[in-house]
Amino acid sequence: MKISTGKLILILLIVLFEGFLVTSVKAVGYSSEQASVKAGGYASEQTSEKAGGYSSKKPSVKVPYDYSANIECIKEPEKPLYGGGIINYASYPSSAGGEKLPAPIKGHVVKVELKKDHHYALSAWLKLSQGTGDISAIIVTPDGKFVTAGAIVAQSGCWTLLKGGATSYAEGKGDIFFESNSTAQIMAESIALQGFGFEEWNAHREEVVAKERKKKVKITVESGGVPLPDAELSLEWVAKGFPLGNAMTKEILDIPAYEEWFTRRFKWATMENEMKWYSTEYQEGHEGYEVADRMLALAERHNITLRGHNVFWDDQSHQMDWVSKLGKEQLREAVARRLKSVVTRYAGKVIHWDVVNENLHFRFFEEKLGKEASGEIYNEVAKLDSKPILFMNEFNTIEQPCDKAPLPTKYIAKLREIQAYPGNKGLKFGIGLESHFDKPNIPYMRGSLDTLAAAGVPVWLTEVDVTKGPRQVEFMEEVMREGFGHPGVKGIVMWAAWHAKGCYVMCLTDNNFKNLPVGDAVDKLLYEWRKAPEKPRTDAKGVFEAEIFHGEYKVTVKHKSLPEPIVQMVDLDSKSSAKITC
Repeated sequence: MKISTGKLILILLIVLFEGFLVTSVKAVGYSSEQASVKAGGYASEQTSEKAGGYSSKKPSVKVPYDYSANIECIKEPEKPLYGGGIINYASYPSSAGGEKLPAPIKGHVVKVELKKDHHYALSAWLKLSQGTGDISAIIVTPDGKFVTAGAIVAQSGCWTLLKGGATSYAEGKGDIFFESNSTAQIMAESIALQGFGFEEWNAHREEVVAKERKKKVKITVESGGVPLPDAELSLEWVAKGFPLGNAMTKEILDIPAYEEWFTRRFKWATMENEMKWYSTEYQEGHEGYEVADRMLALAERHNITLRGHNVFWDDQSHQMDWVSKLGKEQLREAVARRLKSVVTRYAGKVIHWDVVNENLHFRFFEEKLGKEASGEIYNEVAKLDSKPILFMNEFNTIEQPCDKAPLPTKYIAKLREIQAYPGNKGLKFGIGLESHFDKPNIPYMRGSLDTLAAAGVPVWLTEVDVTKGPRQVEFMEEVMREGFGHPGVKGIVMWAAWHAKGCYVMCLTDNNFKNLPVGDAVDKLLYEWRKAPEKPRTDAKGVFEAEIFHGEYKVTVKHKSLPEPIVQMVDLDSKSSAKITC
């Protein structure tokens, strides 16, 4: 299907004026009336909840969610996901085996019937008639909202997959169309739109949690070399498992209440600013790592794992004056000194390095040192510290499809460019997604994660926060659940570091370290994702079996034959069984 970008403004005006009744546009025997399709036999029972709300009622899955994504530009488009979903290809006589809508079609809107309180997963194979450009998918919902459901970089000569989506809070007619910053015609094939009620969407998350975050474990209890039946156990999560952390600030060093509040909750952390170049060498030649060193020591005392943030920041506005004024060769020397200084100092003490931060939005080092600057810096970091995963770290990739700089397809292209730098092929790379949300588009977030996960490297949400507003708590919980419930996400770190004069965006506590509502929500998630069975008992063979979250646990054993409880640490993160000897 082709869509001329020159006609898009006219189409939008018609849509607004006539309440989404688009005039009949016929091309190759295909009309807008033919594009009007109902829910294609799919229905999902839905309890009354807030948008994307989480229900304790166990939801059911009627249509499995497809997490797959092909990230290659291919000669022929693949078949539509979900058989097209609510777009009923079988009703088009001219379709090729039910795989495609007739093409080309100029200036066309695909009309659909949308359900209230449903997340819609959109996918389409796209290309341009000539050149390269960005293509955005727009869904017009029944309440008149124009939602950017996804965007990609497309080109002529091959097809690229877009995955994204939108949420409908109203029942009725909706539209799908595509627009581009290119003057070329858009070609679209294998379009699919699949709806999921909020409960069903949550059920997909729970399926992932059960498969990826939990395991079936077996604990055997023996006393004197024989099984101990009917022993009462108590399991308490203490470490490891799914990484869920938070940023911390230097104030933690001088406020015991802050230290106690933070370390009781989090076993993973990122220093907010204290490791950055401007914090350690604000004046040329005067390095100072005292604060970062003390924060590292605090983390080590509490068994907290740190991410290294960051080696460099590509944003011109965050360079010191002395750095900005350096010539090419002087800057190259300064970069080498900084890189060696920070990486060797913390080598083996951090699990990740954010190597060149935000190098999709900004290009300070590339413009000064050449287009391969990022690739070269990653290479040099790996030479000095080979164990950590080397991350790109970017904002708006999963938060905002209207920001074209960090689109998932552009992120993957930049990652591949860095990987292709000589000597980088075997390095360990990671995808860091800052995740600074306003109002999240949850279907777009999931579709983007699908695309990014297909790159085959670990994906982390590295700086999660949600701007303050009446629905901040609800939105934050949805984002956290979506990340935790996606098979491609391997860890989450929030960007909710406490500051005496106010947090960056999202505060979890007040200045007396009493939880705010968003802090209570985080505690609820921490409890839920670390919860173990209450008061389990061993069977006649002295064995207890259950599905529990990955992690290391403190197990307490009580039995009438024991003079006092037995306490033992067991590793149920890397292992699935443990023996406790009383």
